[in-house]
Amino acid sequence: MNDYVVSSLELHLFFCRIMKEHAFFLEIGFTKAAPKYIVEANRFKNAFEDLLCRVVECSKGIVGTDILQSQEIITKHTCASEAKTAKLTGAAIDQKITRLEEELVNNCRQGNQAIDESMIDTVKEINQWALELLERFIAFKKWVLEQVLSCNLYTINYPLLLEHIIREAQLYEQYVKDLECECKKKRESIQKVELFWDQIMMEHALFIRGLLDPTEGELVNAADDFAADYKKLIYQARNMTQRTMDSITKQTIRQTIKYRDFKEAGTKGINDCAIRSLIVPLLADHVLREANHYLRLLTKG
Repeated sequence: MNDYVVSSLELHLFFCRIMKEHAFFLEIGFTKAAPKYIVEANRFKNAFEDLLCRVVECSKGIVGTDILQSQEIITKHTCASEAKTAKLTGAAIDQKITRLEEELVNNCRQGNQAIDESMIDTVKEINQWALELLERFIAFKKWVLEQVLSCNLYTINYPLLLEHIIREAQLYEQYVKDLECECKKKRESIQKVELFWDQIMMEHALFIRGLLDPTEGELVNAADDFAADYKKLIYQARNMTQRTMDSITKQTIRQTIKYRDFKEAGTKGINDCAIRSLIVPLLADHVLREANHYLRLLTKG
């Protein structure tokens, strides 16, 4: 049950923030012609903020130092990115959660908090809360995509981005269901992990390329190169064998470190107003955290 509690809280610390930001990006992507969609996205954002706040409160002294130090929960840019994005868009972001996460990261000492029956019950409640919320959020995302594809709704978000955030929410939902399943789940294969996250990384590059100003030629070309590199890695991972597994994973780690550094520089550049683009600072920080998450998965052995 210790593993159940730790794994659950670590899962939510990463994915719950991702979900609340998905809701935020949906909210700011709709126009005045779709006020009901704006309101609904805002409700999901607030709901995931409430859930994340509860998760952070329960995580003190329990979650592992590896996830706290990985910069997948927050980065050194997250607080500034949120503040600037809220100012630019006029949409609210609860920054007290980020300050609580900063405290959690700065005081990362696993084992300080006992895991008793009360904590186990609390985590079960959190998992059920997340599942109920995810079921509704996935349905909302699918409805938005359906309306966009049938030309009944306009949003600044690409249809592929909508599919992208649906897949991430479905992965989160499946992981929570696995934790709640009484049968012992085998560890997910590295091939499956790489196929999913290589696709996510490739699509990030495509989105970055499409949101950069055309005058940012060097960055556009770099994004194109990263998209092509991950497309190759997807092909290699799909055809991975026991003999080639280690070499492909090592190659993926090297590539993702380079990509993480590119995203880090991009996040700083966008926050410093040094890059011409349509990318809000929080989106840059968001994709940086996902690269950090993927690196931890690749290197945890």
